[in-house]
Amino acid sequence: MRNIIMACLATVALLACAACIREEMPDDTPMGNFEALWQIIDEEYCFLDYKGQEYGLDWDEVYRRYRVRISADMTARELFEVLAEMLAELRDGHVNLYAAGDVARYWKWYEDYPANFDTEVAEAYLGTDYCIASGLKYKILEDNIAYVRYESFANAIGEGNLDQMLADVAVCDGLIIDVRHNGGGTLTNATRLAARFTNERVLTGYILHKTGKGHSDFSDPEPVWLEPSPRLRWQKNCVVLCNRRSYSATNEFVNAMRTLPRVTTMGDRTGGGAGLPMSSELPNGWSVRYSSSPHLDAEGKHIEFGIEPDVRVALLDDDVTRGRDTLIEQARAYLKAQQGN
Repeated sequence: MRNIIMACLATVALLACAACIREEMPDDTPMGNFEALWQIIDEEYCFLDYKGQEYGLDWDEVYRRYRVRISADMTARELFEVLAEMLAELRDGHVNLYAAGDVARYWKWYEDYPANFDTEVAEAYLGTDYCIASGLKYKILEDNIAYVRYESFANAIGEGNLDQMLADVAVCDGLIIDVRHNGGGTLTNATRLAARFTNERVLTGYILHKTGKGHSDFSDPEPVWLEPSPRLRWQKNCVVLCNRRSYSATNEFVNAMRTLPRVTTMGDRTGGGAGLPMSSELPNGWSVRYSSSPHLDAEGKHIEFGIEPDVRVALLDDDVTRGRDTLIEQARAYLKAQQGN
């Protein structure tokens, strides 16, 4: 009898715990999904305090303002639009809400800035006889300056690709790496390329990880080092061209390259995107992506909103009309002037 009583008590306890767990989990209702999304960002998003300092973001105030817009009879489309607007308050291109028929995205990080890039004009410098090394397009220009275009760090580059490219342009007086409109991709590709431009180990920044649900619950900063490649490396001057659409892994590439003595960054401020993205799910099955681990520069400063170039250069309309790229021309002139230094 005693065993039966104990078994019954255990069953009751388990049911009670299960009930507690269910009470803590938001329901698949408009309000339940709203609460779940707000809580995910509140507990796991990594820039709430920083963006509160930068432009006054108050996530609790956002909750109050958007909660009154949620109703039990709203459609899935209406709910999606409200949740998308709420996420836009974060001003983060790494934040998305994925539903079956749409993806919420924040693009004002580049839409409110000049492009400083014209695809047709830039492609004219490559012509049709350029070389292709996996994700890299490159050509030696008539003034003996090498021009390399890397359109996306999602396009893989191997060590053999880099060996061949650097061997081909070794005779050049300088090297231009154009990562304008490169929206990012795989950080490994960015690091692999940057490693060809240093002869020593270089501190490029720090990364932090969330350790709790509080907005400021982070681990101690962990240093991020750029290790020199053991293979062929570039030993002359280099210019990296960037613009507002140089984002995410490209932002990290520019951050690493600007720490190197023979590298000059040129163009416009990068787009930022310095948080490592993670994903979670709402009760209705929608997926949310958000920044979870902030990357800082070597001075411990945030680069979430982009990196200022060493030399600011804007693409001029008159140059575009003449088929000239102001940034490429400025980089060529700079490298020629630096020849021998």
